[in-house]
Amino acid sequence: MAGVEGRVIAVTGAGGGLGREYALLLASSGAKVVINDLGGLRDGTGAGTAMADQVADEITKAGGQAVAHYESIATEDGAASLVQTALNAFGSIDGVVNNAGILRDQAFHKMTPDGWESVLQVHLFGSFYVTRAAWPHFREQGHGRIVVATSTSGLFGNFGQANYSAAKNGLVGLINTLAIEGAKYHIMANAVAPIASTRMTADVAPQDILDTIPPGHVAPIVGHLLSDECTDTGMTFVVGGGQAHRVALFQNEGITFDHSLSIAEVTARWSQVTDMSKASLARPPFT
Repeated sequence: MAGVEGRVIAVTGAGGGLGREYALLLASSGAKVVINDLGGLRDGTGAGTAMADQVADEITKAGGQAVAHYESIATEDGAASLVQTALNAFGSIDGVVNNAGILRDQAFHKMTPDGWESVLQVHLFGSFYVTRAAWPHFREQGHGRIVVATSTSGLFGNFGQANYSAAKNGLVGLINTLAIEGAKYHIMANAVAPIASTRMTADVAPQDILDTIPPGHVAPIVGHLLSDECTDTGMTFVVGGGQAHRVALFQNEGITFDHSLSIAEVTARWSQVTDMSKASLARPPFT
């Protein structure tokens, strides 16, 4: 196979915005796509079938192959049913795009446990549930592609998004480990932090700025990460507005000591600990 042609790929949150763009591009490139969308509002409330149906119909009318799925991936059963839908409709599952998400923005001192848990449940737990349901199939067939939607909020922080930031950075940790565990089975796991104009970002910037970051600019990067040709894994990319950048951890030279330091000694040498002028790509310890 070449690219994503003939591959079966499930896209969560594909009823609009970025997910819809991913699904349309994948289908037009020959993939068989499962369109998952709960059909709710931005904060995760409500549900409906129209959003997923509309995208699936759009694909099939254009000559592509797609089926709709309406269950919440924030539950183990809902995620399992998504993968089962792919198996029932197309006989296999080759890739997942963990794109579904909600927002419950609030300053940290006002954040409630429900506001915290609901966001992590969709973004982080949902990605775990979907990937876990697909993982045995990837291992058995010796092929799999995983893309998770992280965020610049997760990578760098953002006021009022402690819940969202924690979930999104958690996804980076998830793909880092999946890349290690999946390597021998040719399972590639990567993260994309999109910068795009969608209903999730409708109130975060002026319209003239939003007009320069259409979601369609992100889709080709996601498509490549799902392709047979992609052999990169464990990487994170910031994509949007006609730009694509890899983001990675770096570490500096730091300090080395042969005795237990006092607080005063640490204070005296703190500039060495924080100096990044000679930093290099970070590597796992003990390797």
